[in-house]
Amino acid sequence: MDGIAVERNATPPLSAETPNVDQPRYTQRETLLTMLGVLLVMLLASLDQTIVSTAMPHIISELQGFDRYTWVTTAYMLTSTVMVPIYGKLSDLFGRKSIFLIGVSVFLFGSALSGAAQTMNQLIAFRALQGLGAAALLPIAIAVVGDLFTPRERGKWQGVTTAVFGLSSILGPAVGGWITENTTWRWVFYVNLPIGLIALGVLIFLMPTLHRKVAKTKIDYIGAVLLVLGTVPMLLGFTWAGGDLPWLSVQIIGLFSFALVALVGFFIYEIRLAHRGEQPIIDPRLFKNSIFSISILVTMITNMGMFGSIFFLPLFAQGVMGVSATNSGLLLSPMMIALMISSVISGQLISRFGKYKWVAIVGLLITIAGMYLLYRLNVHSANLDLSVAMIVVGLGLGFGMSTYTIAVQNVMPDKIGESTSALTFFRSIGSTVALAAMGSLMSSAYVPAFHNALPANLKLMLPAKLISALDNPNILLSPDAQKQMLQQFSKYGPQGKVIYSQLIEAVKVGLTQGIHNVFILSLVLMVIGLVAALFLKEVPLRGSMTRKKTQTVDDLTTEVESVSPAMLH
Repeated sequence: MDGIAVERNATPPLSAETPNVDQPRYTQRETLLTMLGVLLVMLLASLDQTIVSTAMPHIISELQGFDRYTWVTTAYMLTSTVMVPIYGKLSDLFGRKSIFLIGVSVFLFGSALSGAAQTMNQLIAFRALQGLGAAALLPIAIAVVGDLFTPRERGKWQGVTTAVFGLSSILGPAVGGWITENTTWRWVFYVNLPIGLIALGVLIFLMPTLHRKVAKTKIDYIGAVLLVLGTVPMLLGFTWAGGDLPWLSVQIIGLFSFALVALVGFFIYEIRLAHRGEQPIIDPRLFKNSIFSISILVTMITNMGMFGSIFFLPLFAQGVMGVSATNSGLLLSPMMIALMISSVISGQLISRFGKYKWVAIVGLLITIAGMYLLYRLNVHSANLDLSVAMIVVGLGLGFGMSTYTIAVQNVMPDKIGESTSALTFFRSIGSTVALAAMGSLMSSAYVPAFHNALPANLKLMLPAKLISALDNPNILLSPDAQKQMLQQFSKYGPQGKVIYSQLIEAVKVGLTQGIHNVFILSLVLMVIGLVAALFLKEVPLRGSMTRKKTQTVDDLTTEVESVSPAMLH
């Protein structure tokens, strides 16, 4: 057999009806300490991404690798995205604990090697290895929550796990900046080791197996290879298109064509495995479940809108509003704090009422209001305008971050790992597509908007070469370049300073228009997501809010105080 072989009819047919499958129950101590390890792992994985990005200028300066700057992130992104569904399926087959421990171990090994890298090529290779481990961390951590708690109880904990992402986005830039300024950039990677080893110890000795027996297992090697061959060129195509290479270049078209053929082959092969009663990496029957399909669609669409706004907000703040690069690291703090608060509140509401659809819709409505506020920003906007818009967006996003995971896990309790990792996988694909599309949208809108904002007399007065040099708005991000340009124009007296101010204002108007178009697209995507969410079926969450011998989020503080520090080492 080519794929994962199990007894025929061992997998029950998928439907939107609530399956009569209950979650296993564990002791209070097992549940608490497992969640402690899970939260540490989630913080580790999400913190790593923000810390590394802060230290990258120091890294490329020491390793002399500016030409391969983007590959440090790209290599990590490729491996961490493509392996997600594979890990998810393996965790369903062989148990959550074993796959989780493998992922954490590979991630820590990759972190140690990355910190010891002596060349840029070594760092890229070790970051790819680190990504192979990271792919197991977040989706399996979320799946573990599904194993430990009934669907109704998960809301509380999913809200807490989502808040970890917000916390990491606040801590990451600050920690990364402190490390690079006071020690060496290598500790950006080494800092993962003590946290990871504590989490590893907790998981090894105190985490239950979390494994349901599967009749026969055989890894779907062919499906895994086809998935890798399809996903990697697709992600590379979207990463390079519009920046390093034109969208219609031979290389980009070739990458997309190869990816299309491989992915079509992947799904055909997976359908064959499913028809033979076996278990493919991504079971095509999952998409027959309307809750799963709509959740995939909504999370992809809303994640595209979210990444569009988050990625371009620092550019708007620095380029248009003049926020310093030093302070830009904390720029997103209002949004992330709001996201943390609303994710915890929405989780509590879902657990209390046992329903999720209204939470998803309310979250999207709030997000749309926030996107509209972003759309209204202009060259004259104040810091308060930006902060209010970000807070509203954060409140809305927090409501929806974990809602769809809860909905999917509620109707697929026997495929928690596979379904959760599928949500994570498609969410990552959506993010990559969004950044490529929105980057091209911003660039294409900037140049004509900049030229239209230039006074007619300047177009006649200034050399065309000077004007064309400003077809890239990078000058707004470099105070030194602005200072040099001002000194040159100041030689011509007060009139020269006026010309300089008019040029910079035109660049700001052009950049504002480009980012404005990105915000419009993000707003449209959120509206489409809202329409799709209206079709999300409401299946009451199984389980009660309280149970014996298990841990609830309200008891967390009390129980942590009773845990001996020795148990964590």
